[in-house]
Amino acid sequence: MADTDHLLTSLDARALRRADRRNFFTSSATASALAGGFVLAAKPEAAHAQSAPSDADILNFALNLEYLEAQFYLFAATGAGLPSASTSGTTGTPGEATGGRRVAFTDPAVAQYAREIAADEKAHVNFLRTALGNSAVAQPAIDIGATPDGAFSTAARAAGLIGPGAAFDPYASDENFLLAAYIFEDVGATAYKGASPLLSNKTFLEAAAGILAVEAYHAALVRTTLYAKGLETPSLIDASEAISAARDSLDGTAELDQGLRPRSPSGSPTASNIAPLDENGIAYSRSAGQVLNIVYLNNTAVTSGGFFPNVNGTLRMSAAN
Repeated sequence: MADTDHLLTSLDARALRRADRRNFFTSSATASALAGGFVLAAKPEAAHAQSAPSDADILNFALNLEYLEAQFYLFAATGAGLPSASTSGTTGTPGEATGGRRVAFTDPAVAQYAREIAADEKAHVNFLRTALGNSAVAQPAIDIGATPDGAFSTAARAAGLIGPGAAFDPYASDENFLLAAYIFEDVGATAYKGASPLLSNKTFLEAAAGILAVEAYHAALVRTTLYAKGLETPSLIDASEAISAARDSLDGTAELDQGLRPRSPSGSPTASNIAPLDENGIAYSRSAGQVLNIVYLNNTAVTSGGFFPNVNGTLRMSAAN
């Protein structure tokens, strides 16, 4: 596809610096009240108040993320999103997922991976909605389109994958789909790891641990497939590093992200990096605020943006970095 060719030939991620990406998001952000970690922001006047979230708050936060993932994968795999029975609710402002469409996959394995992950994410949505019962939030508005000013294009532009005014189409090719999936999967795994210790109900904690494991399987599958394809098209691995750096510029000063090619202290390439881990071999955690920084594509404290023109529930404030 022409869009893919443009993406791969115009990639110059190594010439960009994380400070530039940070400035990009800061200059396009609207400053709001500070919120660190899991902060309740139900009322503007209470934006600074720290309060421990309930299990329902945490599960609804996860449900928003599952809506996003399920809609993206379902549209990519089947051309249709979640049924209305899986998105309705009396809590929050209902919204539509806009811009998704089916990918004309050329690699049968990638097509099958997409179908499998789509089914898993749909199951996660339905499980969380059942666990929450009448407390489940409705699906909010979600942007999964391919327009030049859409969330995917904004993320790709900030990572240096496309130029000003260009569009990144996640549905244009197998490779674009994998890069788009890569944006989500690592974030989902770190989100569940960060949220799990805050759950007080052991049944919910066990369920969250199970979903975390599935998200980690998904992330490893996407990373492995990208790396394998990147052996023939190295710019795909370069793109993973650029996306990783952009995510890291959004969620604060801590290094919580890694691309597919780890580097020695001297900067020379070493082996593959399928599992992004710390020095103890442990996966990273992100707070709700840090996760929202990434999906909002914003490194200040705001309550919407990027993939989420609106988020439902009490945990909706990103972190100021």
